[in-house]
Amino acid sequence: MEKANLQLQGMKCAGCASAIETAIRSVPGVVECNVNFAIERASIEYDRHKTDLDAVQTAISEAGYRAFPVREMEAETEEERQFKTSEAQDLKRKFVFAAIASSILVIGSIPMMTGLHVPFIPAWMHHPLLQFVLTTPILFWCGQPFFSGAAKSLKHGTADMNTLVALGTGTAYFYSIVPTFLPDVFIDRGLAPDVYYEAAAVIITLILLGRILERRARGKTSEAIRKLMGLQAKTARVVRNGETVDIPIAEVRLGDTVIVRPGEKIPVDGKIVEGRSTVDESMVTGESIPVEKHPGDEAIGATINKTGTFKLEATRVGKDTVLAQIVRLVQEAQTSKAPIQRLADRVTAWFVPAVIVIATVTFIIWFFIAGNLTLATITTIGVLVIACPCALGLATPTSVMVGTGKGAENGILIKGADSLEIAHQIRAIVLDKTGTLTEGKPTVTGFIAVAGTANGNETNLIAMAAAIENNSEHPLAEAIVSYSKKQDVNSLSAIGEFNAVPGSGVRAIVCEQTIRLGTRQWLQDEGIDVGAIVNETAIEEYADRWEAQQKTVIWMAVDNKIAALFGIADALKPSSASVVKALQKMGLEVVMLTGDNAKTAEAIAREVGISRIFARVRPDEKADRVKALQQEGKIVAMVGDGINDAPALAQADVGIAIGTGTDVAIAASDITLISGDLQGIVTAIQLSRATMRNIRQNLFFAFIYNTAGIPIAAGILYPVFGWLLNPIVAGAAMAFSSVSVLTNALRLRQFKPKFKS
Repeated sequence: MEKANLQLQGMKCAGCASAIETAIRSVPGVVECNVNFAIERASIEYDRHKTDLDAVQTAISEAGYRAFPVREMEAETEEERQFKTSEAQDLKRKFVFAAIASSILVIGSIPMMTGLHVPFIPAWMHHPLLQFVLTTPILFWCGQPFFSGAAKSLKHGTADMNTLVALGTGTAYFYSIVPTFLPDVFIDRGLAPDVYYEAAAVIITLILLGRILERRARGKTSEAIRKLMGLQAKTARVVRNGETVDIPIAEVRLGDTVIVRPGEKIPVDGKIVEGRSTVDESMVTGESIPVEKHPGDEAIGATINKTGTFKLEATRVGKDTVLAQIVRLVQEAQTSKAPIQRLADRVTAWFVPAVIVIATVTFIIWFFIAGNLTLATITTIGVLVIACPCALGLATPTSVMVGTGKGAENGILIKGADSLEIAHQIRAIVLDKTGTLTEGKPTVTGFIAVAGTANGNETNLIAMAAAIENNSEHPLAEAIVSYSKKQDVNSLSAIGEFNAVPGSGVRAIVCEQTIRLGTRQWLQDEGIDVGAIVNETAIEEYADRWEAQQKTVIWMAVDNKIAALFGIADALKPSSASVVKALQKMGLEVVMLTGDNAKTAEAIAREVGISRIFARVRPDEKADRVKALQQEGKIVAMVGDGINDAPALAQADVGIAIGTGTDVAIAASDITLISGDLQGIVTAIQLSRATMRNIRQNLFFAFIYNTAGIPIAAGILYPVFGWLLNPIVAGAAMAFSSVSVLTNALRLRQFKPKFKS
């Protein structure tokens, strides 16, 4: 199976998206296809043994549209820019002409519409022949896309928005031709030879205005993608054949040595091989404090180098960089369909044929039952025009686009519209302990020194401990070394006779003193008395207290005397407790999942405020625990970061991966928190709820225009509000229904996370 994205050209309305989808799905070998009208893009999955992109592009071309493969992270070609510009200019020219001509037609039609003599309107302005001359170019030049679109639909045996507009305006135009050139046909039958050219002209004009406003609004929905792509550097300074040259970013190859100076964007992902600096990685992690970088550290493309100059070896370029993957994930999410959109698609599928039937029935009632040809004509036109389902087709995808874009801006990658929709229904959220609630690595959380040893100097004791542990690869040793750095203590380099005792501790000579670091039992076996007093309290009491809190206690002895204790634990992330509280306030049940024993699990759970715990859970059992919650009838989210979390992430209704975790966990998840900040969980759920609320509002607007508009256009309120039957009113309502939906969707751009603990 292969996946591909195609950029589309020639789409005029949401009905075009349906037509293209039908054309693509008809190609043998295509298994999945989603077309997004808002960004004019198709996402396709196909069997490469049965078809290829050329066949898909041919099918799209035969349906009357153009398509070409999306070039990820590349700017538009000159041809594409010219096409878009010329298309926009053509639309503007047609609108300006139609607006001027329609204004003359409307002014000239006032006497006919009101039945009054208006002195300042000369008779020639409402002469049917002039109206015919002005309307013809509006209909067949300005409105040409509607008639050609209707013809395409007819050719493929379907009906869409173009069909309704062509039928409505065509009916008004061709009906008016008869009283224009053969008025006696009406007069002989006792009918007024009224014309409705202005209705056809103004409807086309209003729809063109709606298209212009819609085009501008749609451009804003893609702002998130443009911002992300704009983060990429345009050029890179690389070393080639011993010389330093500036080249376009697209020409950087794997293994190239790239030079990055202060203030510059890092062009590609790579490993620093020379130099030191601080780098602003807020684009990826959301962390505003610059990160120190040394040789051997990874650097991410599009992040900003702050202080020093360094060289890096390019390890990921082009579509493989972190930024390119983020852009690709957002684009895929924007072209995907939310389950709620299937309702709109089903309605749209039968909507147009149903409207044609309603319009026919309306004409029959007013003409054959009421005997009013004029009323029959204008109500039929009104029904056809007001019922265009464009707003319905835009309601969901525009909100999804803006929602996923806002997610990316807040460091949240949402893989699909279905994930965005399901997230608002979450009722239980399972948090893995290690690496999710906790930092995922041992950290010194307590240190006590015995006065009188090594001159009672705590700094000296930490320095000696770090000097020894620098020679050990044990995770607990790394915790002590990290602790010394946080305390701004420089470890001593000169040690001798280093000896590691597996499962017990380490021994070495530092500053001509014998230092031991290890377990209480080992020190006792070495003949050392562990009965020291600290602050009038036996040091063993401190050790017992820490061990009750499930901390690992490292005893330190200097020359056969107890000198200090290190309490080591997997520390909670600073935001863990506040995030749990915020989730509970949102009405979610928070559950902790861990492989630790019950005592350790309970200690951590108490700290963060979680009451329900799954302890001693093996990696292969995590998915079963998630399934058990689902069997309780709950929509479950799972948050994790490790390889052993992947099955549970996949089992959950919504899998949320910590972006600082493993690639496997991220691949198995539906939502990725790039920075690893747990507050992203709250933001993701808030964003999902805001997006779904926006979609429902859009669907309400779309349905209300049609469900309320069709009966009104059909004349149900004629005795009270006869003026509502004017097809111009129907045209205005239809044109601005799409604009209202897009405007409402764009309100999501103002979304700001509200973190309350």
